[in-house]
Amino acid sequence: MPTPLPPPPDQPHQPQAHQPHQARLIAESFGTDAERYDRARLRYPDALVSRITESVPGPPEPDILDVGCGTGIAARQFLAAGGRVLGVEPDARMAELARRLGVDVDVARFEEWDPAGREFDAVVAGTAWHWIDPVAGAAKAARVLRPGGRLAPFWHVFQLPPRLAQAVADLCERVLPDAPFDFRSALTRPALATSQTLFDKAADGIRKAGGFGEPEQWRYDWEHTYTRDEFDQMPTQGAFTRVPPDRLAQVLEGVGAAVDAMGGTFTMPYTTVAVTATRNGASGTGP
Repeated sequence: MPTPLPPPPDQPHQPQAHQPHQARLIAESFGTDAERYDRARLRYPDALVSRITESVPGPPEPDILDVGCGTGIAARQFLAAGGRVLGVEPDARMAELARRLGVDVDVARFEEWDPAGREFDAVVAGTAWHWIDPVAGAAKAARVLRPGGRLAPFWHVFQLPPRLAQAVADLCERVLPDAPFDFRSALTRPALATSQTLFDKAADGIRKAGGFGEPEQWRYDWEHTYTRDEFDQMPTQGAFTRVPPDRLAQVLEGVGAAVDAMGGTFTMPYTTVAVTATRNGASGTGP
């Protein structure tokens, strides 16, 4: 998300002992408003999608597994790029919308999902891998990938303009004083540097699982200009999916007023980062 909103907005601010993949109430809360999620969340760079599909040794239509596929945002991009895509998603509400939008989905947590003998040329995860145990997830990916296949979780990282970030932090601290998130730190700290911890954790999980070459990072920098109405993604982020409707309405009204104070639009810098490794010929370990 240079980070998703609150730390990334999908990654809860947790003590070190409580990792994001253990926060199941948040991880499986995004279907609260699946249609808003699909509408508000931005798509991924076409260059990244193409690079993944072109880097695998599979047929002209590579088999791609999308882990934590949500409403199928990334899955539809891989379908459009010529892949055959199966999603795995723990939230049945998200999976149902993805199916209506043309994506085949199995409803399960990835660590517990039964591949039933199916194999893939790429395993991807769009802004979802931090909800997966990094070692067990990589080991499961090694089991289902063909030799030479690619594991590629990726994330959007973003940085609100400083003036807007301060206004939103003030607002959240006032309206949500008991929330288990450090909004000010999450919104104002250097997002890309903070997210590097998340990327390193994914890479370490790949190394510990075995079965892969050395992980590397692919980076894509871009930006998006929002109007007040278009900046509708905060209710889709983990810090807000369980906020009572009356208080969420207060937050959204305040954010809208802050955007109006900036002239009604603002430009957000984004960086999309993939942590990726190639499946070698050895068997991975894991469940």
